[in-house]
This record gives sequence, C-alpha cells and structure tokens, in this order.
Amino acid sequence: MTRADLRRQLRARRLALSPAARAMNARAMARHLIHHPLFSAARRIGVYLPDRGEADPGPLVLAARAAGKDLYLPVLAPLHPRLLWFVAWEAHTPLIPNRFGIPEPPIRRRHRLPALHLDLVITPLVGFDRRGNRLGMGGGFYDTTFRHLNRHRHWRRPHLVGMAYAFQEVAALPHEPWDVPLHAVVTEQGLITLPDPP
Repeated sequence: MTRADLRRQLRARRLALSPAARAMNARAMARHLIHHPLFSAARRIGVYLPDRGEADPGPLVLAARAAGKDLYLPVLAPLHPRLLWFVAWEAHTPLIPNRFGIPEPPIRRRHRLPALHLDLVITPLVGFDRRGNRLGMGGGFYDTTFRHLNRHRHWRRPHLVGMAYAFQEVAALPHEPWDVPLHAVVTEQGLITLPDPP
C-alpha cells in the first residue's frame, strides 16, 4: 500500500468517528499525558487545532492552561513554503484562517518563539509506527520545522509527541532521511514511548 493509499484509509476511519467518541478519546489522551514527565516538566508547549478528524488536544489545552503553562500554535511562515512558526496562544487570542482554512493567531514578532525553544510539541498525524515514524498530511511542515533534531542529536528540545487514535498505528512506515521521528505517541489507550533513532 502506498503512503497516499494509507493516508486515505486512515483519514476515512478517523472521520467516521462520532463526536461522542472523539470527545471521550480526547479526554483519555489528556489523562494519559498530563501525568507524564514530558508534560509536567514542560513550560512552553506547542499544540494544534484539530482539523479533518484529527485527535482533539482540547482537554490537554485546558489542563495546560490550568497548570500555568505557555501555549503556542503553529503558524505558516510567510516567506517559506514548508516552515512553521510558533506564536503565543492565550484564551483571548484572535484566530484567522490560513491558506488551508486552519485557524491560526496573527503573526506578531514579539509573540513568536523559535521552535527549538519549545519544551514539548503535540503533533497531529495520520499514522505512526513503533519506530517513531509519523505519517502526516504530506506537506513536510513538521519535518522542515524540526529538522534540527536530526542534525544535532544532543539537542533534545522540543520533545515531539504525536496525538492519535490507537487505530492509527501501523506495523511499519517507510522512512526518508529527512523524516524527524517522534519521541512518543499518546492514544486513548496510553502513552507509547518510542526508541531513540540509531
């Protein structure tokens, strides 16, 4: 099965979930992660707004706000086709749709944080395997943004944690040299810590 076929299959299954199932799974994912050191030690956390059936980090966002953590949303960099910037996101921050129709905060330089200064980033995904490989939407935004993690193995920030439903796990995904592996994946069944890349 090609990446495109797998992406279509998993996205369809994700979209088929009922709103009640999405909400129940989102609460379970948050419970599994908020008690883990990856979350408790993090001060600056990148999150995302769910789109097209993606697992919802909403309950995790509420827990992070209650714990006084700083939250950041990804914003499409205006001068780079595949780069994300992370911009401070507070409860009152206005959001505007980007070119894909996904809401994001307006870019203000003083609210922008370099990706390598984040402690934890919760990433959406379409599929994952136990080697840390992530199947995204195919744009390469996360791989481009966090490529420093491949170049500098001693620099471990931010930790990248995928958020997904358990059925999004696959036996193996093809790996490209530019793919940035995940450190962990949280599903409604628990948190899966993934091995460091060789």
